Amino acid sequence: MQSKVFFSKSPKDQETVVKFILELVDNTPIVLFVGEMGTGKTTLIKNICNFLNVKDDVSSPTFSLVNEYETETGEIVYHFDFYRIEREEEALDMGCEDYFYSNNICLIEWPSKVENILPPKHILVEITVENKQRKITVSLV
Repeated sequence: MQSKVFFSKSPKDQETVVKFILELVDNTPIVLFVGEMGTGKTTLIKNICNFLNVKDDVSSPTFSLVNEYETETGEIVYHFDFYRIEREEEALDMGCEDYFYSNNICLIEWPSKVENILPPKHILVEITVENKQRKITVSLV
């Protein structure tokens, strides 16, 4: 398992993290974001989308479960937020497996809610807050 730890004091200094995550995307397009509410999962996803030159506004799909973004080169990026689901069947009913196996980048918040249906190979991004900064651990699983 390849793993690296980063520290971020503000969203503006996350470029190194974003580049590392996107280097790993060559191995798998599935990126899981784990962290308590308010740790900066969506902010990091916005930074990734900005780096990918996504044309759309990036926001958390808390109620729709998935947002689809298009990059300037026509690539599709999917952003999931499974916080509000209560059963994995809800994710299956919305066709999440089709997204997961589409070979498009899938940025997934609250993956623990759907852990039994996630692809086994993924990038895990764990975010915690320590001493007023974010500790971001990125692992290829």
